[in-house]
Amino acid sequence: MKYLGCIAGVFVASMATAETPELVVYTYDSFVSDWGPGPAVEKAFEAECACDLKFIGAGDGASLLARIKLEGARTEADIVLGLDTNLTAAATATELFAPHSVSADYSLPIEWTDANFVPFDWGYFAFVHKDDLDAPTNFKALGESDLKIVIQDPRSSTPGLGLLMWVKAAYGDEAPAIWESLSDNIVTVTKGWSEAYGLFLEGEADMALSYTTSPAYHLIAEEDAGFAAAAFEEGHYLQIEVAGKLAGSDQQELADQFLAFMVGEGFQAIIPTTNWMYPAVTPADGLPKGFDTLVTPVKSLMVPAADAPAIRDEALAEWLTALSK
Repeated sequence: MKYLGCIAGVFVASMATAETPELVVYTYDSFVSDWGPGPAVEKAFEAECACDLKFIGAGDGASLLARIKLEGARTEADIVLGLDTNLTAAATATELFAPHSVSADYSLPIEWTDANFVPFDWGYFAFVHKDDLDAPTNFKALGESDLKIVIQDPRSSTPGLGLLMWVKAAYGDEAPAIWESLSDNIVTVTKGWSEAYGLFLEGEADMALSYTTSPAYHLIAEEDAGFAAAAFEEGHYLQIEVAGKLAGSDQQELADQFLAFMVGEGFQAIIPTTNWMYPAVTPADGLPKGFDTLVTPVKSLMVPAADAPAIRDEALAEWLTALSK
């Protein structure tokens, strides 16, 4: 009888598990880290959805699209979270993503009209440094200096790709000369953001490619006001991070529910002090104290999403040529 009772218990538990829908979200590694938004988002959404939200870290942002392309319609992902506007046109071209029905009162610097992708945060790329550094104020001055910098690979990292687009948007045909000048400053090129910023914090470089919002982490989480983002006269490149649902997902309604949740208070209030970016929809209580101390770019630079694939290819070729010399 005990044996039969044990079997019955296992059967009931298995039935309960089978009846709990699972939503699989591919995202970048730092999102699912213990200090990232993932754990808090998972807890908040599961409290509403009666589902199992499963985040899968898939490298850095640009690696997400490469993985989805490789897996195609066979992917287990229902949602991809962590692409940006430099990648949305290429992602749409795969025909693997489905339109969304989400609308929100966005607090983005631009109007949002993309039919397939929903924004969840935004920020500006910048070189972060210790506050006592006499930081350069433009790319030319950086290239002429003896400062050591760490950057990310544009083929795997959205910040790395953002830097390519930043230089191209600011300098156009002069971009190859800028990269040739910067090549001596680059200590290493990492696969993702976490590796690069870690090297900077370990003292391996004077500056790291990150965001104007990164000093807020040190100020708020560590109570350390000793970090700053260098304000560049050319302006700073705008990144808008997005999520989209896969057309082949067998959890379409649940995916829609998550995307709608993503632009709501329960998700957006988590972003500023976990992902250390500006939320796509300003939370009811506003931004945390400390965000008011951040660098405000004199100019916002951004390549239109539709033009990004062609410009990316040209900029990548220029970057590879410069770094190979």
